[in-house]
Amino acid sequence: MAPIEAPSTSTLVEKIKKKLKPVHVKGDSNKEAAAAASAQPSVSQKNDDEIPDPDEEGEEVDVATFEELGVVKPLCEACTAIGWIKPTDIQQQAIHAALQGRDVIGLAETGSGKTGAFALPVLQALLAKPQRLFAVVLAPTRELAFQIHEVFEALGASIGLKCCCVVGGVDMMTQAIALARKPHIVVATPGRLVDHLENTKGFNLREARFLILDEADRMLSMDFEEEINKILTVMPTGKARRTFLFSATMTSKVAKLQRASLTDPVKVEVSSKFSTPRTLVQQYLFIPAKYKDCYLAYVLNEFAGQTTLVFVSTCNNAQRLALLLRNLGFGAICLHGQMTQPKRLGALHKFKSGQRSILIATDVASRGLDIPAVDLVINFDIPSHGKDYIHRVGRTARAGRAGRSIAFVTQYDVEVYQRLELLLGTKLPEYKAEEETVLILLERVSEAQRIAVRELRELQLGGGKKRKRGGGEEDGEEGGEDGAEGGFNLKCGGGREGDEETVEKKSLVYKKFRSVYCFITLFMEVKRKQ
Repeated sequence: MAPIEAPSTSTLVEKIKKKLKPVHVKGDSNKEAAAAASAQPSVSQKNDDEIPDPDEEGEEVDVATFEELGVVKPLCEACTAIGWIKPTDIQQQAIHAALQGRDVIGLAETGSGKTGAFALPVLQALLAKPQRLFAVVLAPTRELAFQIHEVFEALGASIGLKCCCVVGGVDMMTQAIALARKPHIVVATPGRLVDHLENTKGFNLREARFLILDEADRMLSMDFEEEINKILTVMPTGKARRTFLFSATMTSKVAKLQRASLTDPVKVEVSSKFSTPRTLVQQYLFIPAKYKDCYLAYVLNEFAGQTTLVFVSTCNNAQRLALLLRNLGFGAICLHGQMTQPKRLGALHKFKSGQRSILIATDVASRGLDIPAVDLVINFDIPSHGKDYIHRVGRTARAGRAGRSIAFVTQYDVEVYQRLELLLGTKLPEYKAEEETVLILLERVSEAQRIAVRELRELQLGGGKKRKRGGGEEDGEEGGEDGAEGGFNLKCGGGREGDEETVEKKSLVYKKFRSVYCFITLFMEVKRKQ
C-alpha cells in the first residue's frame, strides 16, 4: 500500500503546476534558482560576543510586492498563483528579517498571514542549499498542522518540494515510510514527532536547519514542555539552526526564549500583545444560565444563512449541542479532541465546503485554522484565559474581511468576563435580545434537549451504531461524522487531544457488556416462563 502523507490541496497544486515552469530541488539542477537566492544583498553580521536583545524591533519595511522583499522569482510566481498579490504587514517585516539570516519572533493578529511569513524564507533557503529533512514545523493541533502542510505544498509545487505531515491519529507505519523517503519539510505535532524520533529507525533531525514553532506561546507552555525539550536536544544548536516563533498572543519570558535556543533574534511586532482585527464587531449577551441553549437557538435563527462557529469548553457539550441543534433543524456538526482523526478532518471539510453551516467546536479549532467564510463566532462558554478568547474570535474577520463575535455571559461568568474586558482594554457593547421573544422557543428547545440527551446516551453506550430514524435517515452516520465514539471521556477539556486507542477499548467493553446483559436477560426470561 502506498504511503499517504497527508490530505493535499490537489486541485490547487495542479493549477499551479500548469502555470509555472518546474524548477526541481535536486542536486545541481537548481543552479539558477540557487544563484538567484544567493544574490540577495549581504547583511553585516553582529559580533559574536554581542548578546542580542530578544525584544529588538525589526526594521520598518513598506513594499508593494514579494519581489521587492527579495523573494526569488519561482516563489513570487507561486504566491501569485495562489492569490497572494501583496505581502501583509507581518510578511513584510518577518521575511525582510529572515532573509538577513536572523531568528524571528513574530507577533501579529489572527488572519494576518503568519504562515506565509515563515514558509517563504524557509523555501528560499532550501532553494539556495537543497537538502533533505531541511526544516521542522511544529503546531499544537493536528488540524493546524495539516493546514500548514497544504500551504507548503502549494508554494512548493513548482520546485519539486517534498513535504510530510506527521500527526497523531494516523497509522505510524505509514508515516514512518513517508519519513524514510526523507522529505524536505516535516510538519508535525510534538507528541507524534517524538514518537518517531524514539521508535522509527534511521529517522533523525541532526541535519535540520530550521525549527519553526507556530502558535509559539502554546508550544512553549507546560502543555508541550517535555516534547519540545526532547526535540531541541536532537537538533543542531547555535548558528547551525535557525528558529522562528510566531503567534497572535506572544509571551516574552526570558526562560521560554532561552528554552527555544534563539540566536541573534529580532522581534517583529505588527500588533499589540492582545489585539483583535479592526474589522471585527465584538458584543456580549447577558443571559440566565438555565436558558443558555434557548438563547443559542434564538441567535442562530437571527443569523440564519450565515456561517457560524460556536466554541464550548468540553467535548461532551460540543456533542450535545450538535445533536440539539440538528433536532431543531439547524445544519450543525461538531469538532473536538475525542474524535478520531478521519472524523475530525471530515467534519472540518464539511464545514469549510459549506455542507454544514454551523460548527460546534472546542479549543482544538481555536488556533490557526483559516476558514475564510466564517461570519459569526459565538463563545457559548467564556474561556478562562484571555489568550484563548483572542484566538477564538480570530476565526472570523480574517485578512481584512468583516466579522462578528458574541460572548454568552451568565451570572456565573461575570468575574471572568470583567477580566476579559480589562485585558482587551475596552467595554464591549451589548447584543440586544428581548427575553420574552427568546422564551417563545423554550418549549421546542426543551424537547430537543431531552432528545439530544437520549441520543447522546445511546451513542455512548452503543459505540455509535447506526439506527434508522423515522424519516429513514441513518442517525449513526450523523453521529459518526461528529465523532460520537462510544465511551469517550465526558470530562475531556477542549484543549487536549483524545487517546483514540482508549476510546476504542472502552467501546469494545461497552459492546461486550451489552451482549452479556442481553443474553442474561433472555436466559432469565426463559427460566421464568418454565
